[in-house]
Amino acid sequence: MKVGVVQFKASTNKETNLKKIINYISKAAQNKAALVAFPEFMMFYTNSSQTPKQLASLAEKINGNFVNTIAKTAKQYRIQVIGSFYEKSNKKNRVYDTSFVIDKTGKVISTYRKIHLYDALGFRESDKMTSGSKITKPVKTSIGKVGMMICYDLRFPEMSRSLASSGSEVLVAPSAWVKGDMKEEHWITINKTRAIENGCYVIAPDQVGNIYCGRSVVVDPYGKILLDMKKKQGIGYVNIELKKIKQIRKVLPLLKNRRIDVYANLKA
Repeated sequence: MKVGVVQFKASTNKETNLKKIINYISKAAQNKAALVAFPEFMMFYTNSSQTPKQLASLAEKINGNFVNTIAKTAKQYRIQVIGSFYEKSNKKNRVYDTSFVIDKTGKVISTYRKIHLYDALGFRESDKMTSGSKITKPVKTSIGKVGMMICYDLRFPEMSRSLASSGSEVLVAPSAWVKGDMKEEHWITINKTRAIENGCYVIAPDQVGNIYCGRSVVVDPYGKILLDMKKKQGIGYVNIELKKIKQIRKVLPLLKNRRIDVYANLKA
């Protein structure tokens, strides 16, 4: 199945970004993609001067205009869409970083709230966000069973393994990977590793421009990079082959060979 991966530079204006998103969905559908995936923070770019209160005021519910407009566009073009948005929470001046999967009828069939907030390397997402409390079970799509992650989640192998052992064939991680020393090397290595150790595809659309590094990638179950968008804005396309997942998991049965009976935290 053909998948479109969008890499773009989000502006601080929600409506401007929404127009771009609609256009990308249209283009992906015209190019016969079954699904199109967008990066984290596609709703709008936030800089350090924006206060938690300001961010919370711009956030929306899942049935708000932002996601509803994307859902209507997905239905119009009969294409599945994976993206993310700032979701209102019940905590004062805090939002969720939430991803969603929309089917070709325009129905939101899955959501996931980021559980690992980026409190590292001088950043503190928890100053403006609140974390989710659970991993969302894999959801059936036309490209296979999809497990959802978001950006910093990629650094925690326990999460991808949990998704893979629960049936995920494709891991999708909308991201906004911040530039910095060794960051692109980490990004490529981590995405390849998550694919290899779980015998699955990894689709990781990334923001480019502002403070982000780009390099949106798709990695196959054997660790081969099928797509690397470098610093380009636009849509890249790859074909997902479910039979390849079965082949790799047969000859390299990592999920079957686990010894969960002996894995434990060791006491000193």
